[in-house]
Amino acid sequence: MSNFSMAPLFRQSIGFDRFNDLFESALRNDANSSFPPYNVEKHGDDEYRIIVAAAGFQESDLDLQVERGVLTITGGKRENGGENVTYLHQGIAQRAFKLSFRLADHIEVKGAALNNGLLSIELERVVPEEAKPKRIPINGERLALEEA
Repeated sequence: MSNFSMAPLFRQSIGFDRFNDLFESALRNDANSSFPPYNVEKHGDDEYRIIVAAAGFQESDLDLQVERGVLTITGGKRENGGENVTYLHQGIAQRAFKLSFRLADHIEVKGAALNNGLLSIELERVVPEEAKPKRIPINGERLALEEA
């Protein structure tokens, strides 16, 4: 029997547990999601942050899009700029990449910043008032009066 890691399920979703889609995407994307490395953090009940190690990339090399509840981060390969450089060792990967994260309902991207080679994407759960749970008071007196 093979070992099955649940880690891809949790790092591919932000703010919810929908196992139907996650099992399929985890099995399909686990091998392709190792570059670039990233963290998914939870700050409080409704705030999340994705941090992507984007060493060697500039803001103009990166693209963020949200479409149909999927956040896609794309990094394009940068040109050498006409420099005649011969690398004796090239340990900083500058290859193109694409990361996708399925966002839960009411999760919104609030902003993104690139600092010291780390791309930080701020996410927040903004639940509209009509979608929030409502507390229904129990009025025992009214029920007692109707029965009498």
